[in-house]
Amino acid sequence: MRAIGIILAGGNNNRMRELSNKRAIAAMPIAGSYRSIDFALSNMASSHIQRVAVLTQYNARSLNEHLSSSKWWDFGRKQGGLFVFTPTITKENSLWYQGTADAIYQNLEFLKSSHEPYVVIASGDCVYKMDYNKVLEYHIAKRADVTVVCTTCDNPSEIERFGVLRMNEDCRIEEFEEKPMVSSYNTISTGIYVIRRRQLIELIERAALEGRHDFVKDILIRYKNLKRIYGYKIDTYWSNISTAEAYYKTNMDFLKPEIRNYFFKQEPTIKTKIDDLPPAKYNPGAQVKNSLVASGCIINGTVENSVLFKDVFVGNNCVIKNSVILNNVYLGDNTHIENCIVESRDTIRANSYYCGDGEVKIVVEKNDRYILSVIDAYVDAELSDFDISKDLGLQIQPVIFNDGRSRIPNTIGLQCSFKF
Repeated sequence: MRAIGIILAGGNNNRMRELSNKRAIAAMPIAGSYRSIDFALSNMASSHIQRVAVLTQYNARSLNEHLSSSKWWDFGRKQGGLFVFTPTITKENSLWYQGTADAIYQNLEFLKSSHEPYVVIASGDCVYKMDYNKVLEYHIAKRADVTVVCTTCDNPSEIERFGVLRMNEDCRIEEFEEKPMVSSYNTISTGIYVIRRRQLIELIERAALEGRHDFVKDILIRYKNLKRIYGYKIDTYWSNISTAEAYYKTNMDFLKPEIRNYFFKQEPTIKTKIDDLPPAKYNPGAQVKNSLVASGCIINGTVENSVLFKDVFVGNNCVIKNSVILNNVYLGDNTHIENCIVESRDTIRANSYYCGDGEVKIVVEKNDRYILSVIDAYVDAELSDFDISKDLGLQIQPVIFNDGRSRIPNTIGLQCSFKF
């Protein structure tokens, strides 16, 4: 394809609540085994865009780990590749990205060193499938300066999250408003743009000289009457996960067979980094209905209408309904989770009850998993005293150590005593 790709993945959003405290939104897990950014990367790869830059900033560690190898999306070639750019302190600049246009400006050398005539700009927090070649063909046919991919928003309460636009009969954008409180239009921007590379460099450099940093407000809206800006409307599945409610709904959508088939059975499929984990294990008594259960999970209880990500342990007599359980979560026995999102690496104590009433509840509970396991084993199995032989006995009991020498005042451990 005659284009390079730029994926904007550095933003933060308070509407994600606790979910964005330790990861970028583009790194949010989706559909059991994927990350949000996988969809944009897979679309780039299937559209034969061989040179892609990902611009990261906020909480980028987990996202950078996910992007540590380009082979999963087939970008590892002599020509092109996958590039990850974070803000860099230089002699001229010591600031973080101040906006989407500034993020591109701080990495302008990537554009200048490329030779492809066009640029596809996408966001890392959207779930969709798209052939960017068709958008580029449309862009060339319309002789457009900028092409904005757009879709219809059927929920009026969601309009304020997006840029809203109005097109004329020829699909040229006549009005563009960024995140209005109220709008009489329901056509929204998807955050996907096609533009000629040389023109993008010119517009970004001009915006930087004027102290303007936002791509939508300071380029698209500002130049909508001076440049030929067209809309390319899609009617296929598209979802933005930048709020906790939207993230929950998007994962619940993957419980529908038609959505799963569209993304994972119909070519081109979505690709992701593969973890070497065993298949999910369902122990006797486990009941699973209409749920996605990822590799590495161990199920002992009941799971209904839920999405379980990798390495989730569900204890005995647990009930999980209408919930999203993120990676590496331990659910103690007799736990009830309903209408919730459980944060990754959580350890939920036995006999816990969480239920989201009216809105999605985010569960963040940090407990020491191994201490709880020791105490549970001690109580359940009554390991207080047992004989190994007639002449040898072993007594094990949990204790709290406080000898004044440790930096940690109270330490929980096991005390073992042998009797001869």
